[in-house]
Amino acid sequence: MTINKYQGKTKEEAIEKAKQELGANAVVLNIKEIKPKGMFRMFKDTTYEVTAAVEEREKFENSLSNTASPLKKPEGIHLTADEKIDISKLQETADRSGNTQGNTLYGAQKPEQGKVSPMKERKSENGNEGLEKRLENLSNILEKQLSVEGKRKDERLESQTANPEGFKFVKMLYRTLLENDVNEKYVNQIMDEAEKILHSGSSVDSILSNVYQKMILKFGQPDSINLAGKKPKIIFFIGPTGVGKTTTIAKIASRYKVEEGMKVAFLTADTYRIAATEQLRVYANILDAPMSVIYTVEEMNAAIQRLGDYELIFVDTAGFSHKNEAQCEDMRRLLAGLDGSYDKETYLVLSATTKYSDLVQITDVYREIADYKLIFTKLDETSTYGNILNVKLHSGALLSYMTTGQNVPDDIEEFDTQKIVKKLLGGR
Repeated sequence: MTINKYQGKTKEEAIEKAKQELGANAVVLNIKEIKPKGMFRMFKDTTYEVTAAVEEREKFENSLSNTASPLKKPEGIHLTADEKIDISKLQETADRSGNTQGNTLYGAQKPEQGKVSPMKERKSENGNEGLEKRLENLSNILEKQLSVEGKRKDERLESQTANPEGFKFVKMLYRTLLENDVNEKYVNQIMDEAEKILHSGSSVDSILSNVYQKMILKFGQPDSINLAGKKPKIIFFIGPTGVGKTTTIAKIASRYKVEEGMKVAFLTADTYRIAATEQLRVYANILDAPMSVIYTVEEMNAAIQRLGDYELIFVDTAGFSHKNEAQCEDMRRLLAGLDGSYDKETYLVLSATTKYSDLVQITDVYREIADYKLIFTKLDETSTYGNILNVKLHSGALLSYMTTGQNVPDDIEEFDTQKIVKKLLGGR
């Protein structure tokens, strides 16, 4: 008999896993509900563990039916359910079954060729029933012991907490971060660090300050355009369709043109989207800055060479689905084709309203194209900001700018880490 354990979010899922591995004849011996442990158990889901077994009856019966040759010892022995196996008894059984013709099998008359006696069949079934009962009793005992130990551990944790008010406050922060769409994996990381100071009798203010500082560190220092190095500096903007790349370019260029008095120019490789070129041309005319449309890597390098006396050249690229391999390859060639004598920076523009699973795929695909910094747009169109932290921690990329509307050049600023952390923690 082969006995294994399988876990799932539901009983049905665990049983299905057992059936898939052991086959349709698998028998469910026990179903155990596993309740989450630890400080934040109330926020985690219950899982189920199924103990299932399958009887290798066919091999056993075939070996018994062949009385002309002695039984062979099993090639492998599976020790399951902590049940001891006496090898000497197995050898004695094999020796008895290998007697000459006319001897009895286990004291009973030798069965007909290819059949197993009803007595032997019933004996095997009764043995299985006994094993199942022992397993079920053992599982119930262990479950009760673990349940009691878990309760005692939780009681000790709460009794050792110097400040029960702080314990409740941490749980409130946990819920707040989840409500702000921070991924549970990252919430647990933050709360695990906060839990360490609970036993020191820290006040609520100290706990909040600690969590606040930890989150500030996780976001890191924002990194905007670096003006050092050779001129002109080439700034590429990449990202999916509809995230606001062209408007973001206009906002940033306006800042450097109007506030810093720098010479800026525009290139656009976005020849897919209708009116994309005209939109950037309007911004270029307002800023009295040159703009060129490029179709190939050669045209890009030639245009940059003509703009050699400019300080910043902003390159608008075509937005496309991260699942479009052909356009991904075109983007990779464009970025890699820049003349090596120029300094460049690449910014991945993302919308704060995009769901996390899509953001993960987008950042992974664009990471294969180029190293980038992150710009988040449309913060005015969402009330939760957890995805910004999620993407930052998933990608490891530096944050740079964030936009909060369509007004050019007003609705953009360097990423304000403190403002976002306060909102994530329930502030205004």
